[in-house]
Amino acid sequence: MSERAGTARRRPPHVAWTLVLAPIGVFLTALDVVVVSTALPAIQRELGAGLADLEWTLNAYNLAFACLMLTGAALGDRFGRRRMFVSGVLVFSLASAAAALSGSAAELIVARVVQGAGAAVIMPLTLTLIVDAFPASRRGTALGIWGGVTGLGVAAGPVVGGAITEGVSWQWIFWVNVPVGLALAALSAVRLRESHGPRSRLDPLGLVLIAAGLFALTWAPVRAPAIGWGTFEVIGAALSGALLVGAFVAWERRARYPMMPLALFRLRGFVTANAIGFLQQMSIIGSLFMLSQMFQVGLGYSPWEAGLRILVWNGTVMVVAPIAGALADRFGDRPVLIAGMALQGTGLGWVATVAQVDVGYGALVVPLLVAGVGIAMCLPPVANLVTISVPFEEAGVAAGVNSAMRELGSVFGVAVVALIFASYGGYTTSSTFMTGFQPAMWTAAAIALAATIPAFLAPRKANVQPPMTPAPEAVKSAS
Repeated sequence: MSERAGTARRRPPHVAWTLVLAPIGVFLTALDVVVVSTALPAIQRELGAGLADLEWTLNAYNLAFACLMLTGAALGDRFGRRRMFVSGVLVFSLASAAAALSGSAAELIVARVVQGAGAAVIMPLTLTLIVDAFPASRRGTALGIWGGVTGLGVAAGPVVGGAITEGVSWQWIFWVNVPVGLALAALSAVRLRESHGPRSRLDPLGLVLIAAGLFALTWAPVRAPAIGWGTFEVIGAALSGALLVGAFVAWERRARYPMMPLALFRLRGFVTANAIGFLQQMSIIGSLFMLSQMFQVGLGYSPWEAGLRILVWNGTVMVVAPIAGALADRFGDRPVLIAGMALQGTGLGWVATVAQVDVGYGALVVPLLVAGVGIAMCLPPVANLVTISVPFEEAGVAAGVNSAMRELGSVFGVAVVALIFASYGGYTTSSTFMTGFQPAMWTAAAIALAATIPAFLAPRKANVQPPMTPAPEAVKSAS
């Protein structure tokens, strides 16, 4: 502990830069999860894209993003977190340029896959860089700022996408990433502190098994809305994913240089934080999927108008998350998590109660605010709990696991909510849409309230874990 405190005192010039550059990185990756949604009609017209092409314009990014996060964290531990963060930003920026230059839907989808791969390296390393720069006593506030910027990216997505598409062209939703990304890469290369994880070698078989397993697990809910949950493809993908993840766990038990120490899953803070993150993200993205359509299909607003009205919900994160991080530092993570998930579920249930064809926006503002405050309260303590619950040298792996769990939650959230919506309503009229919207939002609310269970089981404030037994090569080099 004294060595870590001494290290923190020796790197004050890097701390401020970390607090600026890491959140910018997570902002870019969060923004591109949803920024394309309001540009889809323009992309369809210009590129002659079909419905499947439009779905894959969104899903290609999310699939690569979710499946490669553990790989991105492992690469950072092995080759240097700053180096890989810079590399991820450059890949993301160049892929954004390729997306803007796409002349066909196929080219755009390929560019989005590469974008997602770059984002999968950036996202977990933003957490690791912050953990490395800040001592545990100050980390909650720093992660609150990180959470606020993450929320800003999600909140700004529909608004930015609608404004750019209507004001300039859809290509510019990708072009804007390029100068920001290049500047971020250049500054990060000279201003951030380099650090490595405890393993000096990669685990190639582990990387392949977990990437393939996560891909199969996400493929199932991505394809299910189009072809049905009972089809051979969806069931086969889900079973294959489960088998591959099981094979990964079996391999990690005996691998000489495991990419993910299974001992982490014996730590209560780590397990509960990942359970909360998965369920919360299911609820957030599932409800966002329905809300963005409700304002347009159900209430008749334009994409730009819908994006502005959603801001009262997800824009709250920018303001509340830093405050929530400070509260978690002061009172502990558990009470903030319980209150946050309860507010998120209550707010979304309130939206489901008042939503109808002729509902005025004023009736939605307060419940959206309540849900938004709840979301904001949980982001910093989840990130803090998942990193402080593990040994310091395993923070990179822990951040990768948490990021992957959240993205898996996003994919499953859309699939589950869409299934409930289709079972009760449809797109034929505003009335039939709202008929399906209500049970879909109740489902998102129930998922959020279910997350209060692991929140109650979480430690009030996790203790910093001692280092694990070092890898064989590390012992040899130390001796």
